[in-house]
Amino acid sequence: MSLAGTAAYDGRADLPPLVAAAVALARRTSFAHSCRPEQGHLLRLLASGVGAGAIGETGTGCGVGLAWLATGAAPGATLASVERDADRAASARTVFAGRPNVTIVDGDWRDLPGAPFDLLVLDGGGQGKGTEEPLDPATWLTLGGLLLIDDFAPMTTWPPVHDGRPDAARLHWLRHPRLAAAEVRVAPDAATIVATFLG
Repeated sequence: MSLAGTAAYDGRADLPPLVAAAVALARRTSFAHSCRPEQGHLLRLLASGVGAGAIGETGTGCGVGLAWLATGAAPGATLASVERDADRAASARTVFAGRPNVTIVDGDWRDLPGAPFDLLVLDGGGQGKGTEEPLDPATWLTLGGLLLIDDFAPMTTWPPVHDGRPDAARLHWLRHPRLAAAEVRVAPDAATIVATFLG
């Protein structure tokens, strides 16, 4: 979820058809917070490495990030996403009609079905940002499974800071004893944490 993610697709004509359909839904429903194209390219790439594995996402929105994942996923992969807004989840399901390997449910991030995942994208809960508790990777990931947390400003100091204080959420993932994690800059103003579950 990026604050102006949907607007980042303005003028883009090179989108995969499924992504274009999700972006069109976001525009029709005035949903501004879609996954940015730069993040989408990373999602597609990492989904392609899962093979016939399980992919999960918190925060479906209008399905833009999920569309990038589905575009990169192998035919045998299963994809599940959860959206807390029931009407938005229902609208997003229309984008994936005819894709039996994609499931969208409405509810809290804890309602995401299909764990443990080979690839899990935390875009709508579970990140530990604000007052929220972060999820436990041992419950949600397979051994060697990948975890992505996006929507960080690129790190320019150590420790990283947010609102003038050490960025507790980012440090939680970068220092997690059961993860090998790194921050990846996907655009000059956007970074993602990519982590592997070590068991």
